[in-house]
Amino acid sequence: MPDYDLVVCGGGTAGSAAGYIAAKKGLKTLIVEKNIHLGGSITSALVIPSMKSNTKNINCEFYNDLIKELRLFGGQTTYGDGNQGWFNPELTKIALDSLMQKAGCDVLYDCEITDAVKERNHVKSIKISSKMLSLYIESSYFLDATGDGNLSFILNNKILENKFNRQPMTLRFHVSGVDMKKFSSWLLNFDNNREVTTSYKKDGQIHLSTACTWDTNRSWALRPLFEDAIKAGVLEDEDSSYFQLFTIPAMPDTVSLNCPRILLDKDIDPLDIYKKSIVLQKARRQIWRLYNFMKSYFPGFEHSYISNIADMIGVRESRRIQGKKIYTKEDILSGKRYKNPVLHADYPIDIHSYKKDSSTLEHTKVDYELPVECLKSLDFENLYIAGRNISADFSAQAALRIQTSCFSMGEAVAKDIANILM
Repeated sequence: MPDYDLVVCGGGTAGSAAGYIAAKKGLKTLIVEKNIHLGGSITSALVIPSMKSNTKNINCEFYNDLIKELRLFGGQTTYGDGNQGWFNPELTKIALDSLMQKAGCDVLYDCEITDAVKERNHVKSIKISSKMLSLYIESSYFLDATGDGNLSFILNNKILENKFNRQPMTLRFHVSGVDMKKFSSWLLNFDNNREVTTSYKKDGQIHLSTACTWDTNRSWALRPLFEDAIKAGVLEDEDSSYFQLFTIPAMPDTVSLNCPRILLDKDIDPLDIYKKSIVLQKARRQIWRLYNFMKSYFPGFEHSYISNIADMIGVRESRRIQGKKIYTKEDILSGKRYKNPVLHADYPIDIHSYKKDSSTLEHTKVDYELPVECLKSLDFENLYIAGRNISADFSAQAALRIQTSCFSMGEAVAKDIANILM
């Protein structure tokens, strides 16, 4: 008999959801994770909050359970537009461990998939390698939730061609020691656009957010500060391409930065290790400039310090794996309904660009759904795919890649396999 019913490759957003739900439904389940904790983009890349979407609570059991678990550790809050996805990345690591233990899901950390054994159109086993470990694990089903589609690449499953420029990557960071009361008071007076800048007080903590980009399609209150800093040599022009700042639950003096947007070339392949290494060095130089900008121009940052730089770069799209159906932009815009949808969403088509005034945020006029065929490998009958390596075209993936949709994809995979095996 196989060692497991399901082996999940990658313990990020989609993988964690799949592993938890599969184990909760009684499947013998293993998650293989390359890092030393689960959570992927949330924990390693510091990508918070999970963007709000009209899920209609379809395949949201994991998301709801994660919110409840985080509340036990004080690591979640809800504010503003009612988005529940404001998570503390460090406490999310603990909450995910707790969820997997409660469900009975096995987890192997610090391991990567280095090989696979296949027989015709079935995956028989995968090779797990670490510093002191190398073994083959058999399973009835496998899920590629690696983000970069690593297992599918090893298996030579068909990869969808990218005919578009890549989206720029981001390396997020945290700044602590901020006098939040002083900063919030100044910020609300400086920017009266409440669609951009907000501040709330909840459970004794100030929660706020603000943003500014170099795009000219809207007026940004912070833009003159960036322009002054560029003239003064504190910043370079590219540092101002995208700036977003917000607070973190249970970190009352800390802000999270959704930047810098890294503009090395017009089309950086996230899988090119040479370019990616250059990108990481460049991003950390940008972080230092942005930090000094905030310390000089934002009241309340006088005694602040950089407290965390993400240990995983934020990649929006790399490999997309071909499934039994390729989901398209036309499918999104049509609002087509499915009998048993993987997810329900209304998040826009969100494409970041290397060029000024060239990014896309195309809001759909109707909500959209995703069929399970997009999660099933074209070439292997017992291989599923979930997360940003979804079987979708470039534009559709730009709407589907958000964490709430990835949670639902992973959960849908677990439920589909459970229906088959149980």
